[in-house]
Amino acid sequence: MSNGEQSRDFFRVTLHTPFGVRTLSAGRNEHLWDAAQAAGVILPAICHQGRCLSCAGQLEKPGEFDPGDAETYFQQDRQAGFILLCTAKPRSDLYIRTHVESEMRVHRVKLGLPAPYA
Repeated sequence: MSNGEQSRDFFRVTLHTPFGVRTLSAGRNEHLWDAAQAAGVILPAICHQGRCLSCAGQLEKPGEFDPGDAETYFQQDRQAGFILLCTAKPRSDLYIRTHVESEMRVHRVKLGLPAPYA
């Protein structure tokens, strides 16, 4: 992450949803799901704690985010580009495909990681 990104308070987030592409601004300390809701973008979520995977997204381009508020998030998830929108905070501009709950469950099952409802 560049020094410019480290000092930024807001980031541009482009969401590729089944209903079209939406671009919004998300604050450094704001969960992506909350930023989307504030911008009028409806995204799935059940637990808002990073456990159920219903809010799963996948990075379409490299980007940085803080997954620290998730109850269960693994290095293998990050390596595969998965992001939990209800608990992740941006650290760079992001390009995310939303509604990938099923894909993240399959990823987790293959690795023997927790995958609720799988």
